[in-house]
Amino acid sequence: MPTVVFDLDGTLADTSGDLIAAANVVFRGRGLGDLLNPKADQSTAFRGGRAMLSLGFGRAGPGYGADDIKAGYPILLEAYGAAIDTHSCLYPGALEAVTRLRSAGYRTAICTNKPEGLARQLVDRLGVADLFDALVGADTYPVRKPDPLPFRESVRLAGGDPARAVLIGDTETDRETARAAGIPCILVTFGPDGMGVSDLAPEALLNGYGDLETVLAPLLPAPA
Repeated sequence: MPTVVFDLDGTLADTSGDLIAAANVVFRGRGLGDLLNPKADQSTAFRGGRAMLSLGFGRAGPGYGADDIKAGYPILLEAYGAAIDTHSCLYPGALEAVTRLRSAGYRTAICTNKPEGLARQLVDRLGVADLFDALVGADTYPVRKPDPLPFRESVRLAGGDPARAVLIGDTETDRETARAAGIPCILVTFGPDGMGVSDLAPEALLNGYGDLETVLAPLLPAPA
C-alpha cells in the first residue's frame, strides 16, 4: 500500500507562533524579555525547541550557553503544552488534501521531531487525528529524523511498505531523512524559507495542497 508521510510543524500546520511564545516564556523567566520574534524567527521555530533557545540565548550575550539551553528546554515544553493551539493552524488545503489521499486508498502518517505526546495533543486539538494511520515523534524511538528509522516505522505502523512511500516536509532534516531512507522527498514552499528549499534538491516542490496529487503522481504510484 503506498504511504504518504508528513512532517508536522511547518508542513501540515503553522505552529511557529505557539512555539516562539513558549521559548519566550523561558527567556522572560530569566529576566531577558521576549528574545524571539514571531515573524522573523519562524524558520528557527520549525527547527525545534533547542534551536530556538540557542538563538535566543545567543542574542542575550556570551554569558549564556549549553547549560541554559538544557535547563530551559523542559520549561519550554511545559509552556508549549499549556498553550499548544493558541495560534497554530493547518495550512490552507491540508485537511482536504489528506482526506482526498485517504479516499483514493493511500495510507497516511506523521513523522515529526516534536515529542510524540505533544504531537498527538496538537493533531487532536486541530481535529485531524483520525486522518492518520500512524504518528511517530522525536521520542517514540531512541533515534529521530534524519535517522531513517522513525520514518520507516511510521510507514510500517500505518500498514504500508517503506519502499513505496514518500516524505513531505519543509526542512533539511526532512530532505536528509528521505535520502537516508532511499525514498522521494517533497518539500513545501509555503513555509518561511519559501522557494529557498529548492536548494536542498528535493525530488519535488509543493506550492500548495491543491497541487498535491499532481506533484505526488510521478513519485508514488496510486493504489491499485
